[in-house]
Amino acid sequence: MYNRYSARPKSAEIGAHSVPANVNSARKYGVLIISTLTVFTLMALMAVSAKARSAPDSFADLVEKLSPAVVNISTTQTVKAPSGGLPQLPKGHPFEDFFKEFGNRDNGQERERKATSLGSGFVIDADGGYVITNNHVIDGADEIKVIFKDGEDLPATLVGTDPKTDLAVLKIDPTARPLIDVEWGDSDKSRVGDWVVAIGNPYGLGGTVTAGIVSARGRDIRSGPYDDYIQTDASINKGNSGGPLFNMDGQVIGINTAIFSQSGGSIGIGFAVPSELAVPVVAQLIEFGKTSRGWLGVVIQPVTEEIAEGLDLSDTDGVLVAGVPEDGPAFKSGIKAGDVILKFNGEPVTEPRELSRLVAETKVGSEVSVELWRSGKTMNLDVVLGELEKAETAMAGSSSSEQSGSDKSVDLLGMELSGINDAAREQFSIGADVEGVVVTNVDPDSEAAEKGIRAGDVVAEAQLEPVTTPEQMKERIAEIQETDKKSVLLLLKRGDNSRFIALKLNKES
Repeated sequence: MYNRYSARPKSAEIGAHSVPANVNSARKYGVLIISTLTVFTLMALMAVSAKARSAPDSFADLVEKLSPAVVNISTTQTVKAPSGGLPQLPKGHPFEDFFKEFGNRDNGQERERKATSLGSGFVIDADGGYVITNNHVIDGADEIKVIFKDGEDLPATLVGTDPKTDLAVLKIDPTARPLIDVEWGDSDKSRVGDWVVAIGNPYGLGGTVTAGIVSARGRDIRSGPYDDYIQTDASINKGNSGGPLFNMDGQVIGINTAIFSQSGGSIGIGFAVPSELAVPVVAQLIEFGKTSRGWLGVVIQPVTEEIAEGLDLSDTDGVLVAGVPEDGPAFKSGIKAGDVILKFNGEPVTEPRELSRLVAETKVGSEVSVELWRSGKTMNLDVVLGELEKAETAMAGSSSSEQSGSDKSVDLLGMELSGINDAAREQFSIGADVEGVVVTNVDPDSEAAEKGIRAGDVVAEAQLEPVTTPEQMKERIAEIQETDKKSVLLLLKRGDNSRFIALKLNKES
């Protein structure tokens, strides 16, 4: 009796390979083939599983461990409002007299009311009772409470705040109840694409959890001089400000601070202050109750291609010094407006934000080396840093003697320029210590208008040379036109700000 295998010839030549006719051999080879395929399949599945392991099946264990350290921050402040709650109308409004009549019935008295706001925070030091949150969560508060997940609340005192990074440190009594804290992580080690978990305690409901990834790093959202935000798509909703952003090791790598939204709700674009920036600020607030940042004493701006051409730079690397306050560290060391800072203490700088952070993070009183570009060559100067906070206080109350200039005006580069006299200072709110020529009108079709120059701006320098009268400005432009330069570098002052702008030269100037 033949089975279906025994009827086959002993062997059949197929190309250069012999296919076994023996059924056991066939089975043997068949099993070998199947086993090989199985091995490759298993290896592929293991590779997929290895990749998938970066996305946890659940965040529950992590959240269970961390959520007791996340708290709700409840604040109360007293605000004044007109009695009766009548709207405040601008002067000249058609209904101004109507509402004023009703307002007078209350004798113009204001009534006080209590306003409350809610945010999130987290315990960073259980032994000391220190809690971290955002400055904007507690700003202006008369009373602050920390509410825990179980509903118990404790009064908190404000240790210190830093509006520049939107951070605040609170203190509660560490003996009032057992506290659980969390630890800082290294935000510099976080990569775009890493998983993160945001835990908040909005509205005192007991905690909310969202998860996502690091979408981007080093974001500048124009909220302060040291912006370096972590961007995440983990939802950060109302009331979550001040809460922690955790990595998968359960460490705080960010403090949730802001969202980008047109509706007020989360659309997957949230921002957190990185721990690398927050840790030294928090340490200073706990130790001193305030920050103590290094101060170089320069007004800075980016180097554009036009500015680079005007200063004979081969590229746009570095930061342009637009102003140097007198008696500051930079002024004392010889740094001048028009210099381009290339390195700070050996670290290359490419943008103003980067230099600001490097200076702020350097200890007050330190002597640092500044490499800069001046008059076509590099040079190094040593600077002893001052303290930013003291400088800001001093500059706020400083004033200098008033200077006056010629009333004669000239038209140059699409601008009408006049001398600075008493009338000009009053009309354009020009400080008493500001010297130069004032822009009284700008041709709307000119490059000057295109680059944002407007009436009231003061031209203090032309190609790094001070100008104090319109005639002097005209002569300076004529001198530059005789060279091979295609543009002129102007130092503009507007209020407390200074910046350089390059305008193309033309024959009509």
